[in-house]
Amino acid sequence: MLYHLFDWLGREDVNIPGGRLFGFITFRVLLAVLLSLFITTFYGKKLIRFLQKKQIGESIREEGLPGEESKKGTPTMGGIIIILAIIIPTLLLADLTKVYVQLMLISTVWLGIIGFIDDYLKLKGKREAQKKGEQYKKSGKDGLAGWFKILGQVGLGITVGATLYFNSEVKIWREYVGTIPPSDKSIVVIKKEVNDTTKYFVEAKNATITTIPFVKNHEFNYSKLLPSSWREYSWILYILIVIFIITAVSNGSNLTDGLDGLATGTSAIIGVLLGIFAYASGNLVFADYLNIMYIPNLGELSIFIAAMIGACIGFLWYNSYPAQIFMGDTGSLTLGGIIASLAIIVHKELLLPIFCGVFFVETLSVMIQVGYFKYTKRKFGIGRRAFLKAPLHHHYQVKGYHEVKIVNRFWIVTVLLVVLSIATLKMR
Repeated sequence: MLYHLFDWLGREDVNIPGGRLFGFITFRVLLAVLLSLFITTFYGKKLIRFLQKKQIGESIREEGLPGEESKKGTPTMGGIIIILAIIIPTLLLADLTKVYVQLMLISTVWLGIIGFIDDYLKLKGKREAQKKGEQYKKSGKDGLAGWFKILGQVGLGITVGATLYFNSEVKIWREYVGTIPPSDKSIVVIKKEVNDTTKYFVEAKNATITTIPFVKNHEFNYSKLLPSSWREYSWILYILIVIFIITAVSNGSNLTDGLDGLATGTSAIIGVLLGIFAYASGNLVFADYLNIMYIPNLGELSIFIAAMIGACIGFLWYNSYPAQIFMGDTGSLTLGGIIASLAIIVHKELLLPIFCGVFFVETLSVMIQVGYFKYTKRKFGIGRRAFLKAPLHHHYQVKGYHEVKIVNRFWIVTVLLVVLSIATLKMR
């Protein structure tokens, strides 16, 4: 909303001292971080008091874990403040005409609503049990049915995939390598660099091209997975891949949100990486220097990502051990969906197993635990466990590690994985 005011301030005929400062993406990124930090830290305390007054507290599953009793009654649904701290700065500071900004706002609200309904139904079940004089015990069957969550994630995947594939504003530029420019000038953009050398960039409308690390050319086209006669239906394959990625990452984030500050801090670190990717890919000079695909209009997405980072860090003020508030599914599903959607938009989704390694391992530990238990029960008649407790962070809790140590070490691992992901920009 304020973007148009900033644009007016930067006009030569207006001539307001310092007016052009607001036109720089980097300055608006800093404003977005500060504004989101202010919203979460200042209004976060007010939200905690409101939730406490309404008795909207977390119900903890009795699993015999250290510190379990102290967490009971801690306000939940704190993801509301994260969502607001992302949306408000984006609405104020970003150019809302850009399709990528619109898509991320839709993704945030979409999964936020699903997570909110899930948290609300859990709270409703708790209150109904209290009215009947029964002791409420949290179980995996609380809240939204699993199929409804999956349906919502599938719907978002279809929306993101179809938009990126069919929207005319979604394009990528790739440097043309050759001595003579191609004759079809309609798909070639000529860009004069500062040193007066002319470079040619092929403008392609192809969302199915993505970045793949550690292989020649660092690019992969999903359409190559199909027989040549089926290539015209590559959009179906692409949308299915997007659906899988969004569903997997959002559920992985949800599983990771089991210790104070774990999902929040991990998401903030990953957000920094995605901000670097978005800014580099959205800037022709950096994209040319790093030899990566240039994605026009992507730079504005940096403001959204900055707001997300600020929201996570600000929320961590209250969510770090001992947590004064939990984000609930309202926050964890949303953050996971945001990370997945951003990775797809910047064409770095095949790097997700690396920089989202914590989410990946947490999800994998649950799958191994369930699969191994069923296998051993079928074979030996008694189910056995691969881990002391799943997800993985609970395994270390049972082993006697304090949750602060577990969280800090998971953050350190995430930082290392993020640095490795950044390094892939130069491994080409």
